[in-house]
Amino acid sequence: MGIVLKQSFRNTLFIYLGFAFGGINTLFLYTRFLEDEYYGLVTFLLSTSNLLMPFIAFGIHHTIIKFYSSYFTKLEKDQFLSAVLFLPLLIALPIGFIGNYFYEQISNYLSVENPIIKNYTYIIYLIAFTCAYFEVFYAWAKVQFQSVFGNILKELWNRVVVMILLFAVYFQWITKPEFIYYLTGAYFLRMFVMMFYAFSLYFPKFSLSKPKNFNEVLRFSLYIIMAGSAGAIILDIDKFMIPGKEAIEKAAYYSVAVFIGSFIEAPSRAMLNILQPLTSKTLNEENHKEVASLYKKSSINLLLISGLFFVLVNANVNQLFNLLPKEYAGGALVVLMISFLKMYNGFLGNNGAIINNSKFYKITLPASLIMAISVYLLNKLFYYEWNMGTNGLALATLIVIVFANTFKLYFVKKKFSITPFTNKTFKMILIIAGLYFGFIFWDFPISNIYLWKFPIHPIINIILKSILITSIYLYLIFKLNISNEFDLLLQKFYKRQSK
Repeated sequence: MGIVLKQSFRNTLFIYLGFAFGGINTLFLYTRFLEDEYYGLVTFLLSTSNLLMPFIAFGIHHTIIKFYSSYFTKLEKDQFLSAVLFLPLLIALPIGFIGNYFYEQISNYLSVENPIIKNYTYIIYLIAFTCAYFEVFYAWAKVQFQSVFGNILKELWNRVVVMILLFAVYFQWITKPEFIYYLTGAYFLRMFVMMFYAFSLYFPKFSLSKPKNFNEVLRFSLYIIMAGSAGAIILDIDKFMIPGKEAIEKAAYYSVAVFIGSFIEAPSRAMLNILQPLTSKTLNEENHKEVASLYKKSSINLLLISGLFFVLVNANVNQLFNLLPKEYAGGALVVLMISFLKMYNGFLGNNGAIINNSKFYKITLPASLIMAISVYLLNKLFYYEWNMGTNGLALATLIVIVFANTFKLYFVKKKFSITPFTNKTFKMILIIAGLYFGFIFWDFPISNIYLWKFPIHPIINIILKSILITSIYLYLIFKLNISNEFDLLLQKFYKRQSK
């Protein structure tokens, strides 16, 4: 786990730095510098591009991770990379042509309830294209076990650009429509930077020859493109559906609650950046003992970290909403549901990487399709028919993800005879549950304090409560010896402090 922990730690730092920028943007700048209508528009455009991106990517970013380590000579690797690099264009170019030909019909359909969408519909395709090729080149770097720079671009780049552009809007250097155009340009620039970095790590001798197992590569990509598209539907269909029923501003309000709930997933994203290629490598080498070890270690460590942030976020959620304009209040239940499913995702460790990079990867297609159909139908039921509002959208996602994750646990247990459970898992669950119920019902009785009409007392409350929760949490983790890796990190920290 050495290389995993080292790069995961760096990745986590940059992901949380990205979340810090994203938090400032989402909670303060977007809500004050950009009208709710335009914030909702940005949310809709980005979410819809996320739905389209897996089609354009053709699953190549997953294909590179799965197959690259199975080639041993430079010739084989060059043939493989040459073959897969241009495959996304087979999808991207026809989609672009069809989108251009039927642009009027598509834009009219998407803008029935919110006319502001009409003039920006093409942005969806442009962002989807740049994100697709960014992920391809990011995977290129990951298989060289160099994930940190790509992680910086993925987590920090756009958020820093957004912050700069929001201040530019505030100072009237650019208009709100120009904000969207400049943001689109930033996505293109990020793609090119990632491309040059990937080529600097490994530049193949391009060849027209196909790898020997090209048909297998193609079949895997076709499965992944469909499974990935279904996965994108699960994650972003809710924000896509809101403008079809309500004012687009509602997408902005929901997006803020989802962002707060998603804060805890950073450790999972950081660790999986390096666990994906490492899991693929151990599976290709048929090192099942190491696969089992990675599974248990990644699970307990991610549960440890994500559990802490689950408690911190939900214990402070009401104070967080006190910092926002009143229109954004009322999202605490959405935060709870989203944060719980993110914690459950973390508990699974590298479960998804084991399935996707094994010979059983085909199960991801029917499973993802069932999930996508289920979340769509539940969204229709809860949001449109039962009028449960955005709580219904979050509940639909929670139900589907919980059932899907439970199935994935069962599937890996059945096929590989391994589970992520240890006796420490149940101790960890008790710690999380105990602190959650011990801190969600009260806050420090602090009088209202304002600085230039901005409320300061919620921030003081959040800081005090977070210090108390974190101190108790870390003490229990250390005393119960939950994670050997965590204990080693603490020991190294204390040694450095004592020098």
